[in-house]
Amino acid sequence: MPVLQEINATHITIFGGSGDLTKRKLIPALYNLYLEGSLNPKMKILCLGRTEMTDENFRKLMKAGVDEFSRRGKTIKKEWDVFAKYIFYLTADFLKPAFYKKLNADIKTFEKEVKTDVTKLFYLAVNPQFFLPISDFLHAQGLAANKDLCRIIIEKPFGTDLESAQELNKQLLKDFDEEQLYRIDHYLGKETVQNILAFRFANALFEPLWNRNYIDHIQITVAEKIGVEGRGGYYDHSGALRDMIQNHVMQLVCLIAMEPPVDFSAKEIRNKKVDVLHAIKKMTADNVHENAVRGQYAAGNIEGKKVPGYREEKSVTEESNTETFAALKLEIDNWRWSGVPIYIRSGKRMHETISVITIDFKPVPHHAFPAAATENWQPNRMVMNIQPDMGIRLRFQAKKPGLEMKLSPVDMTFDYKQAHPSGLPEGYETLLLDAMQGDQTLFMRADQVEAAWEIVMPALTAWKENGNANFPNYNAGTNGPEAGEALIARDGYSWLMIPFNEKL
Repeated sequence: MPVLQEINATHITIFGGSGDLTKRKLIPALYNLYLEGSLNPKMKILCLGRTEMTDENFRKLMKAGVDEFSRRGKTIKKEWDVFAKYIFYLTADFLKPAFYKKLNADIKTFEKEVKTDVTKLFYLAVNPQFFLPISDFLHAQGLAANKDLCRIIIEKPFGTDLESAQELNKQLLKDFDEEQLYRIDHYLGKETVQNILAFRFANALFEPLWNRNYIDHIQITVAEKIGVEGRGGYYDHSGALRDMIQNHVMQLVCLIAMEPPVDFSAKEIRNKKVDVLHAIKKMTADNVHENAVRGQYAAGNIEGKKVPGYREEKSVTEESNTETFAALKLEIDNWRWSGVPIYIRSGKRMHETISVITIDFKPVPHHAFPAAATENWQPNRMVMNIQPDMGIRLRFQAKKPGLEMKLSPVDMTFDYKQAHPSGLPEGYETLLLDAMQGDQTLFMRADQVEAAWEIVMPALTAWKENGNANFPNYNAGTNGPEAGEALIARDGYSWLMIPFNEKL
């Protein structure tokens, strides 16, 4: 998240250029950055795919994607026609050395055209099986030689467990330095997620209260109404714990719980985040059942429409024990957070689509007011809504208007849409710009990825060994299995999933 600065001349190579991610996210993001004047006009976007296509046909396909998925809506012809000239398409076989010679020649030709060394950005929007071959071929062609100007962006999933993540890191680091690797998690590009840092560390009002002395417990929910949306083949080998909690949700835990950084450098921010992961108490085989819950949705009704159960989805096996819901209780074993439970959950086919962080504060130590005045008293609460609506709200007590002293909770609200009616950049816009500027603050480091895997591995191992999950165990359109409610109820709490337009 650097202060905007001039971008170097850039050659962007997108492996998987004919895929869905490029059409839905990457090209719309680059187009929006172009419209805002954030990109260097000395730029080339080379998209690689196995489908035979001309540059012109590919540009038409990308225009349709921008028209459908860009936050700005449909393109304006005059603007698109200029931007489209930066886009090129090349049919490629990622496993053949000859192709990389052609890619190297293309980059050298571009450097001659712009008469300067260019930043080379390689975006791997491909199946993970291609990560290492592409990395090896890029290295063999010398495309990784300039460590200051060569960067590789890698999409998740980054490994399927701790062992595979460690092996992937080991192999990638043979070809690239850590400073060249940008492991992308689009969640970290969201405005509200980034604002957690500003909220905590730019305000003397809140940070002194951000500890075990004042905070009672923390909840993080990432819920979706949708099912697997045609990704049954992928999801059946992943599940909620791998797909959402190991990366997205753990990143939120880091931002909420990290210590104040000395400065805002990428190294310092990432060091503080890794410290959080290392401080989380590791589950054991004996206590996994007390701290981890899984679920799988059955058929149900969402918005008045009947939807199928997970095992009825396309490409999902009939006896699948893949979890579509997962919840964990975490404890951070350090001075700041000792004794403050953190409850996290993520699930598909739930009642609401919402990503929200809820922080409940401890009650005041002494009630000086008469009982009649505090009958509506509730503890202070802070809610950070990440999506679909974005904002931060704080609940506190105030006197109700009238002759009597009666307290009632009221909400103080920061609404992103109201504060920024012109619209907010998408996560991929922020992250692509950061990668071009060489800022790794919002990207995951090798040790961070591995530390996150270490936290979830006991649950993954236990669930694999115990194949009998009694699935399905919650209906689509509900808030998950009964065991998920029991996980938090044992400590005297209940899950909160508060949409932005509802009172805290």
